[in-house]
Amino acid sequence: MLDLLMLAADNPVDHVVNHAPEWGKTAGGLWWWSAHVGTLILAGLLTVITMLFAASKIRTGPESQGAARYTTRNPFAHMIEVILLYLRETTARPLLHGRTDTFMPFLWTVFFFILFNNLLGLVPIMDTFHLVDKIIGQDVLTGLAGSTATQNLFVTAALSIIAAIVINIAGVRELGVGGYLKHLTAGTPVYLWPLMIPIEVMGTLIKPVALALRLFANMTAGHILVAVLFSFAVKGVGMLAGDGGLLGAPISVVSIIAAVAIYFLEIFVAFLQAFVFMFLTTVFISQLAHHDEHEHHDEHGHEHAHA
Repeated sequence: MLDLLMLAADNPVDHVVNHAPEWGKTAGGLWWWSAHVGTLILAGLLTVITMLFAASKIRTGPESQGAARYTTRNPFAHMIEVILLYLRETTARPLLHGRTDTFMPFLWTVFFFILFNNLLGLVPIMDTFHLVDKIIGQDVLTGLAGSTATQNLFVTAALSIIAAIVINIAGVRELGVGGYLKHLTAGTPVYLWPLMIPIEVMGTLIKPVALALRLFANMTAGHILVAVLFSFAVKGVGMLAGDGGLLGAPISVVSIIAAVAIYFLEIFVAFLQAFVFMFLTTVFISQLAHHDEHEHHDEHGHEHAHA
């Protein structure tokens, strides 16, 4: 009963990996629904609802309000506005220049969708569903939603493929088909093309792979660490109730303190990894641009350096 109430698991990885309910499996054992599917849908809904709410509060008010019509009054919407402006003006515009407004809807969506998935992985949704199922004696809610969707390599791969499609379509639109193919030569002489073209093609394929693996690895490692620390705390409580005696008390206290500290770190990592994915996508889009734009950016950077 103690293990049930404390939601202890012999394998902490069970708190992170994907699970499917019995009703979410076909007769052949295939999954048509899983906890990660539910989390992805929930994150998508949260992204849409949050953006619509923020847009309704950020928009300019009636002229009768005077200068106050430009002020965002809701604190949450104001926070979202600050994040949006930072991502656009500080992160994207120095790289994309005139194309910034074209790509910001996509980049904002990528950031907030990944962020909500990362944060939902820190909420014990699946553990709560599992506890409720144990109490009612039926397997109904476990696997409905929960766990860390961005820990799933298939999920991060899908996000990276979407980013790769946008990156390369943006490159073709900016450079043209001929310019895009010429980009694969890296501006080298013709006799080096047999060497440079395969390298550039490999680089084009490696970029989305790097995006997928980076997000997958960071979210998996951090969430498993939190689960391990909480499992230590539960085992310490179990030692107090069993044969471990008072040794369980310091184990539980130290584990809980460490878990809370790592938990706050994971909240930071959730924001950081969403930002990194969006930022690298922006960088990859900016690399497929006209050379004069890069030169202008370099000159602009040198002016700031001299200043």
